[in-house]
Amino acid sequence: MVSGRVQGVGYRAFAARAASSRGLFGGVRNLGDGRVELEVEGAKAAIEALLQELMEGPPAAHVTQIETEWAEADDRFSTFRIWY
Repeated sequence: MVSGRVQGVGYRAFAARAASSRGLFGGVRNLGDGRVELEVEGAKAAIEALLQELMEGPPAAHVTQIETEWAEADDRFSTFRIWY
């Protein structure tokens, strides 16, 4: 879960590009409370690098917090998508 000014600033597209470029799978969506949710599967090192990039976000974003929850991958994703 990503908190801050992360909706209406291209954050989902930014996150999708960053995840796809690292060979990660899953998706990203806006939540009704103003946060952005990501579900990501892939190599732990690639996910950790993604988290660092997500903290910066695109130029118009201002990320205040990223909450993470680690779990075993269940291989249900084959791409990284923006969910609407």
